[in-house]
Amino acid sequence: MRVIGDIDSTTLGQFTLTLPLVLLFLARAADGITGGNVSVANAYLADITDEEDRSKNFGRMALSGNLGFVLGPALAGLLGATIYGEILPVVAALAISILAALIIVFGLKEADPCILTRTPSPRSMRKVFGQEHKECYSIRDPEKVGFRTILKIPHVPRLLAVYFLVMLGFSFFYIGFPVHAVKELQWTIADTGMFFAYLSLVMVFVQGPLLARASEMSSDGTLVFGGTLILTIGLIGLFWSSISVIYLAATLIALGNGLMWPSVMAMLSNAAGDTHQGAVQGAGGSIGAIASIVGLIAGGLLYDWLGAWVFVMAALVILPVSIVTPRARL
Repeated sequence: MRVIGDIDSTTLGQFTLTLPLVLLFLARAADGITGGNVSVANAYLADITDEEDRSKNFGRMALSGNLGFVLGPALAGLLGATIYGEILPVVAALAISILAALIIVFGLKEADPCILTRTPSPRSMRKVFGQEHKECYSIRDPEKVGFRTILKIPHVPRLLAVYFLVMLGFSFFYIGFPVHAVKELQWTIADTGMFFAYLSLVMVFVQGPLLARASEMSSDGTLVFGGTLILTIGLIGLFWSSISVIYLAATLIALGNGLMWPSVMAMLSNAAGDTHQGAVQGAGGSIGAIASIVGLIAGGLLYDWLGAWVFVMAALVILPVSIVTPRARL
């Protein structure tokens, strides 16, 4: 292992900078450069989804991501336990990425606008279960869209502020809890993995059948308001060291986030309208990336300073979402 140099800093700590570590940083940078695919996927989903189904379908999108967070680490652990060690999980990740690219190229229907020349046929059962595109959508003449144009769209600035606050608060949680689990709770890596697997599994349930039912009974604004309050209570619950309290807090975090976040995405999509989906979703992704950068750095420093109080700070950062978010279904 080639050593590049030793780092000794009061902020960063002490560690040895090696070539594999530099390659890891470069790989993460490449992942960030291509991170716009999430915004494009959200815009695509908005284009092919009827307005009344957006909360439910954004929930399904989040559900698939959470399933990946559950199955991915489990698969990596199983493959890493073979005689091939850490090589096989990397090869598997490459194969999965190639498979996803092939599905996009050959299996994903292009969401082109079209003009209705006849009366649309009644909805089929495939349409009811969300397996077909909506028939058509219309666009106006293309125009140059900048960040100032996006900020002039009604409700979008407030929803981008919500995006920033949620990502900032969750960054405090994601950077602080693994360290807290090892230092204060004396958890093993397996214990921490089980915690996050449980968190993801509850989110799968919430963002699937529960959100589909709740979105029919309540507006997006109401779901964001209630979900945010539940989420903040869950984050505060992480302050205690009792295992039962921590798992109860995880349940509340999953429930609150599962109701709140897909509804925020649906409201942002509805506010963007038919012509600005890509631009608005891209702006949201950029705002979220900035919040993650600030949150991960600040969260680590705050945990060193405040310990478990950083979770209370995360709750206080996210709590204004319940006030800033528009109440009406956009």
